[in-house]
Amino acid sequence: MSAHDRMPTTDAVARGRESSARRAWSDAYAHLSAADREAPLEPEDLERLATAAYLSGKDSDDIWARAHHRFLDRGDREQAARCAFWLAFGLLDRGDLARSGGWLSRAQRLLDEGKYDGVLRGYLLLPVAIRHIFEGDAAASYTTFVEAGEIGDRFRDTDLGAVACHGRGRALIRLGQTAEGVALLDEAMVAVTAGEVSPLVAGDIYCSVIEACHEIFDLRRAQEWTSALANWCASQPDLVPYRGQCLIRRAELMQLHGAWPAAMDEAQRACERLAQPPGQAAIGAAFYQRAELFRLRGELAKAEEAYRQANQHGRRPQPGLSQLRLAQGDVDAAAAAIRHVVEDAKDRRSRSRLLAAFVEIMLTAHDVPAARAAADELSEIAAALDSLFLRAAAAHAVGAVLLAEGDARAASAALHEGMDAWQELEAPYEEARTRVLIALACRQLGDDDSADLEFDAASQVFRHLGAGPDLARTQALAKRGAPEAVGGLSAREVEVLRLLATGKTNRAIADQLFISEKTVARHVSNIFTKLGLSSRAAATAYAYQHHLV
Repeated sequence: MSAHDRMPTTDAVARGRESSARRAWSDAYAHLSAADREAPLEPEDLERLATAAYLSGKDSDDIWARAHHRFLDRGDREQAARCAFWLAFGLLDRGDLARSGGWLSRAQRLLDEGKYDGVLRGYLLLPVAIRHIFEGDAAASYTTFVEAGEIGDRFRDTDLGAVACHGRGRALIRLGQTAEGVALLDEAMVAVTAGEVSPLVAGDIYCSVIEACHEIFDLRRAQEWTSALANWCASQPDLVPYRGQCLIRRAELMQLHGAWPAAMDEAQRACERLAQPPGQAAIGAAFYQRAELFRLRGELAKAEEAYRQANQHGRRPQPGLSQLRLAQGDVDAAAAAIRHVVEDAKDRRSRSRLLAAFVEIMLTAHDVPAARAAADELSEIAAALDSLFLRAAAAHAVGAVLLAEGDARAASAALHEGMDAWQELEAPYEEARTRVLIALACRQLGDDDSADLEFDAASQVFRHLGAGPDLARTQALAKRGAPEAVGGLSAREVEVLRLLATGKTNRAIADQLFISEKTVARHVSNIFTKLGLSSRAAATAYAYQHHLV
């Protein structure tokens, strides 16, 4: 009797099937692979072994290929094509486009040769729909997902129906029909959370829907589905592929809500989870998340290294790397980098992730017009996407620009709007940063008491979070204090007058006060008008006479 004809141990196969049914993937893999070593498994059990291998983080490619060939030996071309599809789908997920395309072509040929009109026709449409998305043709993607969904409905295949439903939702979001797209995502998640789909499909839909929620900045829905994914993973202790993505999203939400130590732990665990098996694309996002937390905590060397690792694993390290250069004091490098990535970003969603950082860096570089244009664009995108997160970021950016332009009253109104939104989102770090700008606006308006209160509130948050650079900057701004107003001058005008009297140029004053040179010129003009002066020499004399220097 040949090895091919020998039957594997019945008990081991039965235990493997039972473990697979209760989703104990490591046990299923151990029992079925042990049985397979004794004698080749039947192709149905090879499918179970391949699924268990994939879900427990092991290489499943060869097993799917073996199942494919065993079905061919049996003369079952349709099932052979099904194995080819799942092998191709795994390769596609890892970015191995050439081999994936080859297996998909083989699956298509087998169906064509056998003139099969089955549910697998719908599955083979899924990579086509996904390719349309990557090519930027969301309309074609939507049409293809509709066709796949109709096939799934015709054959009552819940896996295909759920994937197609969620795919239509993502395509509609890309087409700007966000509300309709989100409704379809929620519909697909009903099938997932009810346990109506297989684990291979459920994990992919979970991750894709959460990614879509982050794309549209629907953080509440992202948090809900991330929690559901965490529970789903916890119900299958051996599950590997989706835990890393779950940890990344959890880390992002923890960071937003101010739980920075826990966020760092989750990001580190994500890096470890995604390192094995190698080749998981999401590991770049895990390194980027760690880099962001290091940067915010002032651990700049560690942030630099983590951004480098993110880039090595395919995650472009922006806007974080530009913000790191700003934190390191290299304003020119920060400005050059952020300008480059904003120019490259064409669609509004990718631009919306960059514009807030662009505004901050341009203001530091004294390019107020560029900051103004970016803040206005961010406001337009926030209104179009109807995103609370983007509205908060846009209000902060607009307030910062108005402050640089010298309109403290309008800045205060915008900043308070942003602070209210950050509070609703439970985002303490962002709220504290907005409070710092509100304090500066209060100081310009001569309201020193309110400025002190806002500086103090922001400092407490930064201290609690461990945001060292922000805490140091806020304390320095608070200690600078507002000079006593004289001659009808505002607090900021008195500051400008004091610096003018020491012989500083408008450019030097702008650098010291973190405002634009144009704003300084406006303040100087106001000082001359209010004090009835006509020259910088007269203003200097006035400052000395009133003990401002």
